[in-house]
Amino acid sequence: MTTPTLLAVFAHPDDEAFSVGGTLTHYARQGVKVVLACATRGEAGKITVPGMTVDDLGAQREQELREACEALEIGPPVFLDYHDSGRYERTRHSDPRALMNVNPLDVEVGLRALIAEVAPQVMVTFDPHGGYGHIDHLQIHRAATAAFFSTGHLPGGGPQRLYYTALTTQAAQGLSRMGENLDPLVYGVSEETVAVKIDVAAYADNKRAALKAHGTQTGEQSVMGKMSPEERATMEAMLLGAERFSIGGTRTALGSYPLRGLFDGLAGFEHLN
Repeated sequence: MTTPTLLAVFAHPDDEAFSVGGTLTHYARQGVKVVLACATRGEAGKITVPGMTVDDLGAQREQELREACEALEIGPPVFLDYHDSGRYERTRHSDPRALMNVNPLDVEVGLRALIAEVAPQVMVTFDPHGGYGHIDHLQIHRAATAAFFSTGHLPGGGPQRLYYTALTTQAAQGLSRMGENLDPLVYGVSEETVAVKIDVAAYADNKRAALKAHGTQTGEQSVMGKMSPEERATMEAMLLGAERFSIGGTRTALGSYPLRGLFDGLAGFEHLN
């Protein structure tokens, strides 16, 4: 029997922990091979621990991601070897390897090769707004979507489902209150858009450990670090309770809606939920 495989494609170390960490553990515990592809090593990230100095932030964040993957009970990450584009004053306009400066079609080529190698039935990536609009998130969304659609000719028919992370309007309102300048009616989706809702409460400890592993990004000066106890409780309830996904593409019929899981309706994987 073909090994059930899930390929998650994101831009920076820590994207996986915030967006899909519980889901990755959920499927890993069911025997699914979970492959995490990370486009960059987060070289342009902002160190949020007061007084902390790091000689090579890319190497530091790579190690943090490896530790996060262990916490989530999945294998080591696969790096696509692009550079973090940064944000605000850290934006790397002149770096030709910064993801914002790379042709998404070139990123697609690399993802096509990875898809051919690992043969996933299911892919997961950012929604069309990249969560909160980061250019690297948008680039990966475009490249991963294109790679899904251009790999249907592979043996076995290529990936059968593509899912996007789904930020509900209510969740987008929460992020907006916590410092991200988001229009909830643009960045959030209606509940009817959510195709799969995974209850990840059982993996809260895994997800907390993964977030903690990304120490340079979750320190006292991070958005989470500056939250009041009430804000943090609200954020944790949103992050640790459930993870939601919308349909990005499918090569199979949907027998019902919403679906009971990412593999729902895929022949041979009825045991997965």
